Amino acid sequence: MSADAPARKELTAVKGTHDILPGEVEVWQRVEAAATRLFESYGYRELRAPIIEPTELFEKGTGETTDIVTKEMYTFVDKGGRSITLRPEYTPSVARAIVEHRLDLLGLPMRYYYIGPMFRYDKPQKGRYRQFHQMDVEVFAEKDPAVDAEIIEMADALLRALGVTETETLINSVGCRACRPAYSRALREAAALVRDRLCPDCQRKIETNPLRIFDCKIDGCREAAQTLPKISAFLCQDCRDHFAGVRAALDLYGLAYKIDPNMVRGLDYYTKTTFEVVNLSGGQQNAVLGGGRYDDMMKDFGGPDIPGIGFALGVERLVAMLSLPPEPRRAVYVVHMGEKARVEALRLARLFRRAGVETLVEYGSRGFKAQFSRANKVGAAWVLIIGEDELAKGLFKLKDMAAGTQIEGAPAELLAVVKGKP
Repeated sequence: MSADAPARKELTAVKGTHDILPGEVEVWQRVEAAATRLFESYGYRELRAPIIEPTELFEKGTGETTDIVTKEMYTFVDKGGRSITLRPEYTPSVARAIVEHRLDLLGLPMRYYYIGPMFRYDKPQKGRYRQFHQMDVEVFAEKDPAVDAEIIEMADALLRALGVTETETLINSVGCRACRPAYSRALREAAALVRDRLCPDCQRKIETNPLRIFDCKIDGCREAAQTLPKISAFLCQDCRDHFAGVRAALDLYGLAYKIDPNMVRGLDYYTKTTFEVVNLSGGQQNAVLGGGRYDDMMKDFGGPDIPGIGFALGVERLVAMLSLPPEPRRAVYVVHMGEKARVEALRLARLFRRAGVETLVEYGSRGFKAQFSRANKVGAAWVLIIGEDELAKGLFKLKDMAAGTQIEGAPAELLAVVKGKP
C-alpha cells in the first residue's frame, strides 16, 4: 500500500452492540430453554411482534414524559415519510397486536411471552447495551391480585431454576387514575420546596411528571426523594384492597418481599402493583427484572377495557450473574482414509444426524493422526473410524475420547452406544 493510500478502516460492531459468540451462546440457549419451559408451564404462549413499530405506539403507550421516549428511542423516517422506531420495550407491541387481531375475542388465556432484542440509545457500559435482549411476560384480562403475586412468584422460580439466589423482591402500589392525581399534586408541591437539591433533569420533571424523580440515580436526588410524600398515604380503597391481596398471595407462596414506597418504575402506564427483583451480590442493588400492572393501556389504545400485568428481564444482566457449568459436547467426529472411506463417512454422518446426533465429517486430506487432533480441538466426545479394514468387514470402530476406550460394531450398534441405549 502506498504512503498516499487511505488507511483501511477496521470493521467493528456498532457502538453499544455486541456479538454473542460460540462458547457463550450456549449459556443463552440454556437460559432461553429454561424460561420457555417455565413460562409455558404457567400457561403462557409465545407472541412475536415486529422489531419496528410506528413511533406513536411508544409515545402513547410508554409515555411521552418517560426517559425512554424523550431521550433513548431509535427513531427514523422511512421512505414513505412515516416515523418508525426500533422498539425500546415490548408491552405496547403486545397491546397493539391484541387490539389489531382481536385476540380478546378468542376466549383463550391471554398470557404471552417473548424473548428477543430491544433498542435504546443510552451510554454503553458494562451490562448495558444499545441493542440488548429481554424476556417479556404479559398477562391480560386477569385483574385478581393473586395474578400479580403469581407472576412475581414465576419470576422468582425462574431465577431459582437458574441458580440465582442472592436477590430481594421489592413491591409497591403506585395507585390508579382515581387516586394518583392528588398524589401528583402533593408531590409536585413538595418537590418544588427541594428544587435546589435536585438535578436539572429532575427540576424539569417537577412540572412534567414528578413521579419520575424517584427514578433518578444521582445521590442528591435520591436523598431529596426520601423527603417527598409516599404514595401509600394517597391510595384509594380499591388500590389498598388490591395491594393487600397481592401481599396475602405472596405470603401464601412463602415468598419474602419488601415494600419499597419509592419504587415507581420508569414507565408512565403502570397502575397499582409495581415490583422489582434486585441482585444483592457485590454490595450493590442492581435490578434483574421488573414490571407491574397496566390496567388502562388497552383502553387507551382504543381496544377493550381489560387489565394487564407483566415484567421484563434483561438477558445480558442475567447471563452475567450465572455460573452454569458447561454442558459436555456429545458430538461424533468421523475420520476416514481413502475415497471409498470418504463416501462411507458421508453416508454414516447422514445416518447419525438423522438420529439427532451432532456429527462432523473430516473433509481435509489429513492423516489419521491429524484427524484425531482435529477431533480433540473441536471437543468431540467420540471418533468414528473408517478405514480399509472397516470397509472390508462392514464393522466400524468408535472411540470414546474421554475414556480412551474403543469398540467395534455395525453402524446401528454404534449409534445406540452414542445415544446411550444398551
